[in-house]
Amino acid sequence: MSTITTKDGTDIFYKDWGTGRPVVFSHGWPLNADAWDGQMVFLGERGYRVIAHDRRGHGRSSQTWTGNHMDTYADDLAELFEALDLKDAILVGHSTGGGEVAHYIGRHGTSRVAKAVLLGAVPPLMLKTDANPGGLPIEVFDGIRTNTFNNRSQFFKDLAVPFYGFNREGATPNQGAIDAFWLQGMQAGIKSVLDCIQQFSETDFTEDLKKFDIPTLVAHGDADQIVPIGASALLTAKLVKDATLKIYPGAPHGLATTHQDEFNADLLAFIES
Repeated sequence: MSTITTKDGTDIFYKDWGTGRPVVFSHGWPLNADAWDGQMVFLGERGYRVIAHDRRGHGRSSQTWTGNHMDTYADDLAELFEALDLKDAILVGHSTGGGEVAHYIGRHGTSRVAKAVLLGAVPPLMLKTDANPGGLPIEVFDGIRTNTFNNRSQFFKDLAVPFYGFNREGATPNQGAIDAFWLQGMQAGIKSVLDCIQQFSETDFTEDLKKFDIPTLVAHGDADQIVPIGASALLTAKLVKDATLKIYPGAPHGLATTHQDEFNADLLAFIES
């Protein structure tokens, strides 16, 4: 397996396929780099170098007890960029990974990044506060914590259904997608995924988004039941200078899987624009 060891001794697993201009992917919670396989194969076959890592505590990376916070996630990504000497990269983040991308740019700038894609991403802030009345109440995230701790195996099976919109009228559930979600979630360390809940829900990325100075695609399904579009993409597109907003009608949170061909085509068009 390909890994780097960070300054605090954490082993970060990554995939690095193909040659050409690098496209770097950051995955959502509680998944890992495998969530991007449909995009990585597609772009790799079209002359791009595609790279995706397992966030610390997730997948094949070290199951860390400490350091499971957004600052470290962003710094781990920066160390990966430096170790592989990536330049002129396209940086793509889904859900929590979108927060990681935003915070990477907020902390490390865009000297190595040419374009960014935020897909179903958590910024600017998921939690409902006085300043963010459109967010979700803390009780929602407390419930995620409780269910993850008490019976995460069943919870991940249940969560996959709205994640992919399989509970919507007329939808055809895909058991394979549910099983893959469950498998990736169960590969993560429980302490790491519990810590990450606070990070994706309570981190305010507003100031990070204001530092974006590169072309950015903000993509989101308007039927997203996990990260509601009104409190995320619609606000992010206003905060990121000259962002391009792409809304997928009827699409769920996991649209990179359910709308794979459509999203792949849009991703390629944005990269090559």
